[in-house]
Amino acid sequence: MTRLINDLLHFSRLGRQPLECARVPLRELVEQCVARLEERRDSRRPGVQIGELPDCFADRALLEQVLINLLSNAIKFSAGRDDPRIEVGALRQGADLVYYVRDNGVGFDMRYADRLFGVFQRLHPPESFEGTGIGLSIVHRIITRHGGRVWADSRPGDGSTFYFSLPRPSELGPGM
Repeated sequence: MTRLINDLLHFSRLGRQPLECARVPLRELVEQCVARLEERRDSRRPGVQIGELPDCFADRALLEQVLINLLSNAIKFSAGRDDPRIEVGALRQGADLVYYVRDNGVGFDMRYADRLFGVFQRLHPPESFEGTGIGLSIVHRIITRHGGRVWADSRPGDGSTFYFSLPRPSELGPGM
């Protein structure tokens, strides 16, 4: 219950705190997040493969929260696999740079993708996977506050890929 209350408080504050954007060496930040999560690692947790990750312009602390939430979900939903894998990388889509976290976990049916980023929305039963149902809504709020987008692609049994884009510094409006 305490975790749920803390998550809700954090979620509500995200809309009010000012962004402190600067250049973020994303590979370094991902490595730090992975190291933090590995402190809690058990033998069934997957290793994380980190691909090329260009720097970005964001609020480092909030982007760290995005990465922790996405990596934690990838670990949670792929831990039961015989060969769990997680990959973090980036790709170009037209003029945009898109970052992603991919796993080979349980996946989900894309018919329910519109529910992914809502508060308390879960696509798997709580008894199967722990969590408060707020993590992805936090990710959505942070990326949206930065002027970016977040979305997912998945198939049941084949894992999931969560994507997010952030505007380049030249695209940011006043107050960013």
